[in-house]
Amino acid sequence: MECVVVTGLSGAGRTSALRALEDMGYFAVDNLPLPLLPDLMRMYRGWGQRLTKVAVGVDVRTGLPARVYRRSLNALRREGIETRVLFLDADDTTLLRRYSETRRRHPLSGSVASGIRRERALLHDIQALADKTIDTSHLTPPEVKEVVLKTLGLRHPQGMAVVVQSFGYKHGVPLDADLVWDVRFLPNPNYVARLRPLTGQSPAVARFVMGNEATKKFIELLTPVLTYLLDRFSQEGKSYLTIAVGCTGGRHRSVAVSEALAALIRRGGRFDVRVHHRDAAR
Repeated sequence: MECVVVTGLSGAGRTSALRALEDMGYFAVDNLPLPLLPDLMRMYRGWGQRLTKVAVGVDVRTGLPARVYRRSLNALRREGIETRVLFLDADDTTLLRRYSETRRRHPLSGSVASGIRRERALLHDIQALADKTIDTSHLTPPEVKEVVLKTLGLRHPQGMAVVVQSFGYKHGVPLDADLVWDVRFLPNPNYVARLRPLTGQSPAVARFVMGNEATKKFIELLTPVLTYLLDRFSQEGKSYLTIAVGCTGGRHRSVAVSEALAALIRRGGRFDVRVHHRDAAR
């Protein structure tokens, strides 16, 4: 059992850190008092779900004094739970700017400046118990995620997850799509009697679609654009990306092109690629 406790100043990036750990397969819980964590583990075991990696966000609102905090950490370790504590910090100027940009109230209420001062005083002894303090003053949220993972010696196993999804426009554009490519300009196998009953996963349909000069030109022009976009989304810390490819019915052209794009992305070896044909069976 492994537990990462993430604490620190409000606005220093605790939420970004928890999301990074959740993307790595940790069960993430925010604002759970640490004394309750062993009970949570036992409860999940009773439900037949054994948790092996847990990330817990703890902030000033839990009202946890340093002595109780230390006692809780020791109790977790006695339970056989390997526990590491990360403390996220940032300078006052950065915290004030972040609160100004989000227009959120400080959890200790009052003015933001006075809230930061009170929180620093409350967390002074807590910080001394941390295994590692990370200063996020000059980091963007994606950079916070990367620093947290690097600090803990974690890496994404296959980078960003990419889902390539075919669909038919007459059934609606997928709501979760990040990128949408329309391939209705390509010759339609639906007008070829022997191909109409098949889908784009059929070799005959794939040859018809991908062997066309318009398709070849489309893939040629799209490849550098797609490579650039995948790199940028990955660098921004996006954990998954959905690419939607649409034709009229979602059975022929979009399916064949989706399979080709998925193969193209897989060849780079940097991303976890999956294909989903939403409307091919309609």
